[in-house]
Amino acid sequence: MTTLLRSVLGVLGAAMLAFGSAPALARQAPAGGPIVAAPTGPVEGVREDGVDTFRAIPYALPPTGARRWRPPAPMPAWRHVRLAQKAGPACIQPPMAEGPYRRDPPATSEDCLVLDVTAPAHARNAPVMVWIHGGTLIWGSSQSKSYDGREFAKRGIILVSINYRLGVLGYLAHPELSKESPDGVSGNYGLLDQVAALQWVRRNIGAFGGDARNVTIFGESAGALSVEYLLASPAARGLFDKAIVESGYLFTSPELRGSPYGDPSAEAIGSALAAKLGAPTLAGLRAMNAQTLVDASAKAGYVPYGTVDGKILKRQLVDTFDHGEQAPVPLIAGFNSGEVKGLRFLLPPLPVSAEAYETAIRARYGDLADAYLKLYPPRDFDQTRLDAARDTIFGWTAERLVRKQSMIGQPGYLYFFSHDYPAARAADLTAFHAGEVPFVFGALTDTPVNWPKIPDTAAERNLSAAMLDYWTSFARSGRPVAANGPSWNRFGDGHAFMEFATGPQAGRDFMPGMYALQERIMCRRKAAGTPWDWRTGSIAPILPAPNAACAGD
Repeated sequence: MTTLLRSVLGVLGAAMLAFGSAPALARQAPAGGPIVAAPTGPVEGVREDGVDTFRAIPYALPPTGARRWRPPAPMPAWRHVRLAQKAGPACIQPPMAEGPYRRDPPATSEDCLVLDVTAPAHARNAPVMVWIHGGTLIWGSSQSKSYDGREFAKRGIILVSINYRLGVLGYLAHPELSKESPDGVSGNYGLLDQVAALQWVRRNIGAFGGDARNVTIFGESAGALSVEYLLASPAARGLFDKAIVESGYLFTSPELRGSPYGDPSAEAIGSALAAKLGAPTLAGLRAMNAQTLVDASAKAGYVPYGTVDGKILKRQLVDTFDHGEQAPVPLIAGFNSGEVKGLRFLLPPLPVSAEAYETAIRARYGDLADAYLKLYPPRDFDQTRLDAARDTIFGWTAERLVRKQSMIGQPGYLYFFSHDYPAARAADLTAFHAGEVPFVFGALTDTPVNWPKIPDTAAERNLSAAMLDYWTSFARSGRPVAANGPSWNRFGDGHAFMEFATGPQAGRDFMPGMYALQERIMCRRKAAGTPWDWRTGSIAPILPAPNAACAGD
């Protein structure tokens, strides 16, 4: 590309920023990649097989130095063409243990607030999907090959995949941080990064050929939790139009200062962590090397969560949805049949006998023990504890979300992923946590090295094509439709759901009794001022007595 062309495009980008408009299409640079003169500045990507990819576009200033633990600051516009052809760094994270999710360690940096855009060449007014990666708010990157957006682009969708601050750098609350905040709050920096990325999309995606008023956010696991936070947060209101939650969860979140459910406050957690790290002051924490800080925090047992601060997150998520205060948008939510097979550290120990199991359940669940034992009976103990933990964490969450969205007049669609194949079966990882992601992205061969190998068969490709159809049609119109799949009815229509087994299969009357039991358990814990979380079976806290505020009591 000539220097003159770069200069002209730089001036064009600055001019478009000044006049508040942007070109709808990328133009091809001579002997180079496609160039988009976005309001934030011109970028040059790569065009291959009719798909344009722009990588590592910064959407905020680096959160380093004095900007560590501050809300993301807008990235000033640049004038010269920025190369956007290579992967950027992941956000700082600790090493990941061996297992099905582990990839080779990515290059990391504290300067990591970047996003990727994958678009059909010459796109015009295309629907936009924004992917938020999972990883327990500790690990992960938008750069993963598993999140390649080419199959979305082939269906006319622009995919944006974002990085956000992780772990202690993304979610630490601390009294000194709250004191320096104009709003008197702290924590939620990773969530604010996601809001900033959505603001970038609203301002810039039209230059890539996207429709800034047709944006769907979606994520899996911690990415799904992030979608829930965005649905709940006033800061994100109006920045997206639809949402997809894949294997989300609705645990108690720490309150900024209070402890209404017995857990320490977020500020207390931050102060205790700082003391453990030998850096009790904010200045000392900011002076620490980022990788050292992240590794030491993980070893100290710090677990990141969103903070209920009364501003970014006004209430506990269950309260937000109970009050109908969530974003009024169409929603897909679902989970996998074998969710906990890759997360066995969450399971209670195997009981020594049916009698011991029943005794433990009656001691833990009291008057609800009969209902619990009916759903999770004393036989095939391993499967029973897998099912109980799955439903407590993921099943109840998915059904609750679509129920609550239906109650505010928005369509809610429920799915259940149970697909099996030989390698997953051999590893006892059938439909395990995140097992649907390769099928959603059409990336059946781009899985981590320890992932059960997905066979290259027509059946697998057809299932993936159907899921891509449902996801992308939902992004386009708010209604999931597949060319070769059955009609997917709203959950409110007879508790309808879509099961993804050998292929998509429509069903009704989803898991009778599951939601009612789990809802009563959560409600009693909440009414009694105790946390609700992943613990189930013989390791669950003693269930509080019936409460008139809980349905069925």
